Amino acid sequence: MPNTTRRSFLKKMGVGAAVAGLTPRLQAAGANERVRWGLIGCGQRGRWFFEGADYVCDPDKSRLAVAAEKSGVDAAHAVTDLRRILDDPAIDAVVIATPDHWHAPAAILACEAGKHVYVEKPCSHNFREAQLLLKAARENNVVVQHGTQQRSTPFTIEAIQKLHEGVIGDVLVAKAWNIQHRDNIGFAEPTPVPAEVDYDMWVGPAEMIPFQTNRFHSDWHWWYNFGTGDIGNDGAHDIDYARWGLGIDALPSKVVALGGKYFYDDAQQFPDTATCIFEYAGEDGRTPRQIVFEMLLWTKNYPLNCDSGVEYFGTAGKMFLSKRGKMLIYDEQNKVVEEKRGEKEPPLLHFENFVDAIRSGRKPSADILEGFRSVALIHLANIALRTGHSLDFDSTTEQITNDNSANGLLSRQYRDGGHWAKPTGV
Repeated sequence: MPNTTRRSFLKKMGVGAAVAGLTPRLQAAGANERVRWGLIGCGQRGRWFFEGADYVCDPDKSRLAVAAEKSGVDAAHAVTDLRRILDDPAIDAVVIATPDHWHAPAAILACEAGKHVYVEKPCSHNFREAQLLLKAARENNVVVQHGTQQRSTPFTIEAIQKLHEGVIGDVLVAKAWNIQHRDNIGFAEPTPVPAEVDYDMWVGPAEMIPFQTNRFHSDWHWWYNFGTGDIGNDGAHDIDYARWGLGIDALPSKVVALGGKYFYDDAQQFPDTATCIFEYAGEDGRTPRQIVFEMLLWTKNYPLNCDSGVEYFGTAGKMFLSKRGKMLIYDEQNKVVEEKRGEKEPPLLHFENFVDAIRSGRKPSADILEGFRSVALIHLANIALRTGHSLDFDSTTEQITNDNSANGLLSRQYRDGGHWAKPTGV
């Protein structure tokens, strides 16, 4: 990297202190203040954030008890209603690790309460909620970090920097993939709600549907009412750094997606197989760009021996980059000219970057504007798959121009009778 050491580059990106081990906790250097924060959602992803939390919140009291023990909070700071955290003036920030249908509603409420927000990916359940979250973040002047952790990973940062410096020429196409073997969720019937679960709170502003074991913990990902499928789950990472490497700061002009349930015979509503293509119209004299995303959830025959990765095709070569810590650069003759493996990074670098942004006033590495631009692709791909239509998208009006019925899927149906967490403007 010309005229830039690795350490100085990382400091410029706001992650150098964490890499150097200077901020393993949230204590401000040279001050007695610390960022006080609450964790909303104590499940599979939330458990990464137990240590250091000042509040924990979950509508499942069994999970809440585990979180309280691990974080060391007292009973008054282990709550089932997130409003208890937002109403506490001593709290500076929240981490939102709920199911997808709560991401934007909880984040918007937090912004309006003046709290900084770390929201897991995808930052919204639908496109309209992403618009409203971006608006809430800016109007309330708070830091909102999107949980696409590669944005704070030094290995990925440096690889993307190489792309932007022209190591493979002008990058025109990025092909990303998420290939793995998911479990069959089977079929189930509604059952009584477990005694330890506040199901009304768990459903929140989404449409109220009966409790069912295969659309609850973790399995909620595969239902339209609560999740965004694996395109919005693991695919969120790959799509984000595919777009980042292309250097695209815009929304697509056309979206095509084909797929369906090719393998699984179960109740999940989202596809297990999909190929999605996003085209960006040439603007400001630039040539068009394209992102291709491939998803197969029934095989372990990984491309380049990686379940997740991106190939960038440039006018002077190709780069392969995986969040698994692998990078290969090829010249125009398909000869490998550089190969690199990433070091194991601290697990909460992205969270440290969020805290640094709160303290310094710098934008976080995955600012909500970047989150909005990436999750837009997830939501548009899911709409194209559900309708079976290619979509023409106007990035100025942020509307689908060739299918009025598809425009209705930019938002969602909320609970009959309303709900206190339903975002204003949907």
